Amino acid sequence: MLWGPRGKWVTIAVAMVISGLALAFGGASKVSTDPAAALPKGAESATVVRLQQRLPSGQLLPALVVYSRSGSLTDQDKAAIRSDATLLAGLAVGRRVPPPVFSPQGDVALVSVPLAGSLSNADLTEAVREIRAEARQGLPAGARVEVTGGAGFKVDLSAVFDGANITLLAVTAGVVALLLLLTYRSPWLWLVPLSVIGVADQVAAKIVALLTRTTGLTVDDSTLGITSVLVFGAGTNYALLLIARYREQLRLHGDRHVAMTGAVRSAAPAILASSATVTLALGTLVFALSPFNRSIGMAGVIGIITAVAYALIVLPAAMVLFGRGLFWPFAPKLGQADPAHTGLWSRVGGAVSRRPVVMTAVSVVVLAVLALGIVGVRSGLSQSEQFRGRVEAIAGQETLSRAFPAGSAQPVIVISRTSAAEQVRAAASGIPGNPRVTTGERTAEDTRTEVVLRAEPGSQESFEAIRALREAVHAIPGASAVVGGPEAGDLDERDAAVRDQKLIIPMVLAVVLLVLLLLLRSIVAAVTLVLTVVASFAASLGAGWFAFTHFFGFPALDLGVPLLSFLFLVALGVDYNIFLTTRAREETPALGTRRGIVAALAVTGGVITSAGVLLAAVFAVLGVLPLITLTQIGVIVGFGVLLDTLLVRSVLVPSLVTLLGDRFWWPGTPRRSGGDPDDTRHADLAPAGERRSS
Repeated sequence: MLWGPRGKWVTIAVAMVISGLALAFGGASKVSTDPAAALPKGAESATVVRLQQRLPSGQLLPALVVYSRSGSLTDQDKAAIRSDATLLAGLAVGRRVPPPVFSPQGDVALVSVPLAGSLSNADLTEAVREIRAEARQGLPAGARVEVTGGAGFKVDLSAVFDGANITLLAVTAGVVALLLLLTYRSPWLWLVPLSVIGVADQVAAKIVALLTRTTGLTVDDSTLGITSVLVFGAGTNYALLLIARYREQLRLHGDRHVAMTGAVRSAAPAILASSATVTLALGTLVFALSPFNRSIGMAGVIGIITAVAYALIVLPAAMVLFGRGLFWPFAPKLGQADPAHTGLWSRVGGAVSRRPVVMTAVSVVVLAVLALGIVGVRSGLSQSEQFRGRVEAIAGQETLSRAFPAGSAQPVIVISRTSAAEQVRAAASGIPGNPRVTTGERTAEDTRTEVVLRAEPGSQESFEAIRALREAVHAIPGASAVVGGPEAGDLDERDAAVRDQKLIIPMVLAVVLLVLLLLLRSIVAAVTLVLTVVASFAASLGAGWFAFTHFFGFPALDLGVPLLSFLFLVALGVDYNIFLTTRAREETPALGTRRGIVAALAVTGGVITSAGVLLAAVFAVLGVLPLITLTQIGVIVGFGVLLDTLLVRSVLVPSLVTLLGDRFWWPGTPRRSGGDPDDTRHADLAPAGERRSS
C-alpha cells in the first residue's frame, strides 16, 4: 500500500527522487524567436513573415525613434534630431540610418534604426537601452522622445514580465496558504498540502521546459503563469476533497493508514473524473489555430496530470506521516459525530429542498440578469491595448499614429513574384480607400510591396480593405502574392479566434458531457449539470464585461478571452458538481434522491465552498501580471467560480435534483434501503457515522 506503515516512506522517497531529478535537470523553457510562430497556424500573414526573411529587410528588427513637441519642432530640435540620426547609425546594421522623416504638421519626427533580428533578448535590450539613452542626451527642453517599433515592443514586453512570474508564484502561494489556514484553523496542517502542491507546480514547470527543448512546444511568460495557477488551483481543490474524506474516515477508524485508504478510495473517483474533465478539455486546444491557445492546452495538460498525481499519491503518504495531532486543535476523534450534518450547509440544503421551485426561479433570474451584460460585448485588442500599464513603445506608437497617416508606421506588406510586381502594385492601388502603394525591396524571385491604408488600424474598414487587397492580388495569375504585416496579422488572429471558438467550445461540452455520463451513468444528470455550468459561464461573461467597461475601462475583450474563460469555467466549474453529485449518488441508496442531495450538500458544502473561494482567489491573482488578457481571464473565471460555488452548486443544482427526484438518475434507478426516502418533510439527518454503523 502506497500510504501504509512502510509504503508511505517508500512513496515519499520515490517522490523526492523524481522531484529532485526534475528540478535539477528540467532547465529553463526555450522561448521561440520566430515571429511567425506567434501567428495562427496556416495564416497568410505568417507566410509573409517567413518570405520576408529571404529579403534583406527581413533580417532586421527596426527600432523607431519618435521625437515630438507640442506645437511644432523647433530648428534646435531638428538639428538635434539630425545629429542623433548620425550618432545612432553606429548602433544600426550596416552603420546606416535613413534621414529623419518629419510629419506634415511639423510636430513629430521619425528616425528608424535597423537592428539585427537575430539578436538575443539580452543583446536587443541593451541595444534599445543605448538608443534611448543616446536619443535623450542633448535633447532640447520641452521635446520628447520615445522608442517604439518591433524592437521597442519586444524589449518592453520582456521588461514588464521581469520578475512577474516570481511575484505570481509568491502571491499564489500566499493566497493558498492563507485560505488553507482559515479553512483548517490549524497552525501546521496547511503546510502539508501547500508543500506538496508547491513541489508539483515546480515539477510541472520543469517538464514543460524540457518539452520546449525536445518537442518544439513554444511557451511564453503568460502561458507559464496560467499553468502555475491551474496547478495550484486544481491541485489544492483535490487536496481539500481528499483531506475532507480523510477527516471523515478518522472518525470511523482508529488506524490512520486504514482511514487514508478509505479516504482515497472514496475521493479518487471524483478527483479522477474532475481531473480527466479538465485534462481532456485542455487537450482540445491542440486543434486550435492560435499558438497561444495550443501552448496553454499542452502546458495545462502537463500541469493538471502532475497536480492529480501528487494529490492522489504523494499527499496521502505525506498526511499519514503524522498522527491525528496534525488537525489540532480540531482533531477528529474516533466515533465522533460529523458536525457537517447539523451545520450551515445542512440547513441550506433543508431550505432548498422545502422550496425547490422558488429557489430554482430565483437562481435562474439571477443568472439571466447577469448574462444580459453580454449584449454589446466587443472583442479584439490592438497591440497598444495589450498592457495595463503605459509602456514607452505604446506611447511612441500612439504619437506616430496621431502625426502620420493611418497605417504609415506599420504598412500592409505584399510579397509576390518579381515578374508580377507591377501587376500587384496596380491591383493594390485599385482597391477601395485609395491606399498609398510603393514597391520596395526585390530579389530575382520575390518583391516586397508596401500598402499604406487610409483606414484607422484595427477598424472594420481597415480589415475590409485587407480582405479586398487579398482578393485583388490573389486573382493575379502566377503572382503567388500573399498579404501580411501587423494589421493583416490582427485580421488573421480574429478569424482564427472565431474559428477556434466554433470548433473548441462544442468539443469541450462534448468532453464534459461524456465524462459525466461515464461517472454518473445518467443522461438527465449529465445534461442538467452541463446546462448549469454553461449558464454560469454566460452570467460570468456578462458580469465581467460590465465590470471591464464600467470599472476597468478596457476597450474590448482580448480575442482569446471568451474561449479560455469558457474552457476553464466549464471544465473547472463542473468539478464542484462532480464532487456534489458523486456524494449524492453514494447517499441515495440509503436516503433516496431528495434527502440524498441534502445530505451530500451538508457533507460537501464546506469543503467545496473552501475550494471554490480558493480557486477564485488563485485565478484573481493573474491580475498581478501586466497583460489585460490575463486580468480579464482572472476576473471572469474568478467570479464564475464563486458564482458556481455559492449559487449554482449550493442552490440551483440541489433545487433541480429535488424537483426531478429519481428522474435525475435516468435511465438508472438508484437502489434504496426502504422507507420513504423522498419524503422532504424530514430535514434532520443522522450523522454519516451513525448511518453506516446502524
